[in-house]
Amino acid sequence: MEKKISKKALSRSFHHWYYGNLTCFTQEHMQTFGYLASMLPIVEDLYDNKEDQKRSMNTYTAFFNTEPQIGALVVGITAGLEEARANQSGEVDDETINGLRAGLMGPLAGIGDSLIVGTLIPILLGVSMGLSSGGSPIGAIFYIVVWNLLAYFGMKFAYYKGYELGGKAVEFLVGPVGNSLRKAIGCLGAMVIGAVAASWVPITTAISLKNASGKEYLNLQNQLDGVYPGLLTGVFIVFCWWLMAKKNVSPIKVMLLLVVIAFLGVLCGFFNPGLKY
Repeated sequence: MEKKISKKALSRSFHHWYYGNLTCFTQEHMQTFGYLASMLPIVEDLYDNKEDQKRSMNTYTAFFNTEPQIGALVVGITAGLEEARANQSGEVDDETINGLRAGLMGPLAGIGDSLIVGTLIPILLGVSMGLSSGGSPIGAIFYIVVWNLLAYFGMKFAYYKGYELGGKAVEFLVGPVGNSLRKAIGCLGAMVIGAVAASWVPITTAISLKNASGKEYLNLQNQLDGVYPGLLTGVFIVFCWWLMAKKNVSPIKVMLLLVVIAFLGVLCGFFNPGLKY
């Protein structure tokens, strides 16, 4: 009789990945243990023999790391492949499954980072910050509710679609269509990040020159805006990008450096935080 993964096992597998994709996360293993946890219900459902279960679970001990939301597709695909292996399919073995995982986790990470991290999350945060103006909690509530709904149902769709497609999904994701999709999403993500930075990172200078009567005759910020609005914001963003992308400076060190720059800028009068005591 042909073996078929039960709906209960598929549901458990998906929820293990949804809640535990970063289980026991380390630089050495990344998402390997989360992957093992998500495949355990599948293996237990397909095999009654403990030795067969051990053999199958050993397949998923290889290193794995990708974007967790889109990465649900890989878990679904390998669930389908494991089902085929349980039915004595000669085309599916350890090498096939691990080769597919290794081949997909990179492209999917690129798609997920561009689509989720670089596009969706900044858009949601931008809307949330707008709703939170004046100290309103609506923005935070909006982000928590909308993000969790999108993440849950998006990951569920990816998981079950991966299970349905099986190996057929590989050709689409790593082929010409997938490459074009990643490039398009990358461009969209870059534009969204630029728009969010320009809207929510206002950096201005307080330097101005006055005559003997105290009348201001030169405002540096007005002059900069006349040349290029948001010039200082752009300079600081490019500076941070250069430090992290070209000089491999960690984000924590970059943030500390910005604190030092802000502190010195206020002391010398370049920045005016507008604080009143």
